[in-house]
Amino acid sequence: MKMTPEKIEELMGDCTLCPRRCHVRRSRGQYGFCGQGAEIVAARAALHFWEEPCISGQSGSGAVFFSGCGLQCVFCQNHSIALGKTGRALSVQRLAEIFLNLQEQGAANINLVTAGHFLPQICLALETAKDAGLSIPVVYNSSGYEEISSLQLLEGLVDIYLPDLKYRSPQLSASFSHAPDYFEKASPALWEMFRQVGTPVFSPESGMMKRGMIVRHLLLPGQTADSKRILRYLHDTYGSDIYVSIMNQYTPLPHLSHLPEPERSLLQRSVTDAEYRRVLAFAEKIGFENGFLQEGGAAEESFIPAFDGEGL
Repeated sequence: MKMTPEKIEELMGDCTLCPRRCHVRRSRGQYGFCGQGAEIVAARAALHFWEEPCISGQSGSGAVFFSGCGLQCVFCQNHSIALGKTGRALSVQRLAEIFLNLQEQGAANINLVTAGHFLPQICLALETAKDAGLSIPVVYNSSGYEEISSLQLLEGLVDIYLPDLKYRSPQLSASFSHAPDYFEKASPALWEMFRQVGTPVFSPESGMMKRGMIVRHLLLPGQTADSKRILRYLHDTYGSDIYVSIMNQYTPLPHLSHLPEPERSLLQRSVTDAEYRRVLAFAEKIGFENGFLQEGGAAEESFIPAFDGEGL
C-alpha cells in the first residue's frame, strides 16, 4: 500500500501505532505516550559505527535517531531524546533528502532508530527517496514493542529488522518500561518482522547483511534468569534463521538516581563479567549458531552519540 498524505492524516488522527494505543489526535496537536505529535522530530542523522559489524561495516550505518519513544525504558541510554524533549522538526521531503544524503556519504544502509511513532510519515519519505534513487538496505531499529498493523506498513520498504527482545518477565517489563504486556506484544511483532524479511542474506564480497533479522538482548544486572528465558524462546522459535546479539553494555546513568526503590537499587550497577559469561555459555549450550557478543564492559557515556542535530 502506497502511503499518502490522506492516510497519514487518518493514522495520526486516532493514533494506535504502538501497543499503548493512546487514541490521541496527533494531527490536531495532541501528544501521545511517545511524547510526539504529528510532525517528524529527529535529533541526529549521521554515519554510526557502533552497531553490529554486518550493519556498521567499515563505512558506517546511516543512522537517523528519532525523538520520542513508545516504550520509555527507565534506563535508556538515549533518554535525552526518548523523552521527546530534544530534536528538530522535519518535513517528509526533508527526511527523504536526508536518506539520500547519507547514501551519498557512503552509508552501508539507512538505519531508522526508534521510528515507530512516525511510521506513516517515514513510509512516505522512504517511498519518495527510493523513487529518487535510494538503493541501500533499510534497517528498522526497534525496541520490539510494536503493533503488527503498523509493521505491515513497512512491508517492501525495510530489508533488515533490528529489534530488541528485552524481557520475558511481565514484572520486569512493568517495573522498567511500564509495559507488563511487553513480551505479549513483542513476540508476535518479531514474528511479523521475520515473515517480511526471512532468513539472513549477506553480501559475499563485504559480509554486510542485505536482508534478515538480528534480535538484540541487553542483559540487565541481576537478571540472568530472564535473559536465559529470552534466549530459549528465540532458539525454540527461530533456530538458526535469525542472528542474536547478546549485549553487556548496560550503563547506569545519572538520571537513575531519581528512580524510586526498588528499581533504583536494581539498576545502579553494571552487568558483571560472570553474569555475561553465564548467559553466553547458556546460549552455546542450547545450540545458538549465529550471533554476536560484546567485548568489554558497560558503555561509556562518551560512546552515546551527541544528539545535537547533526545532519538534519
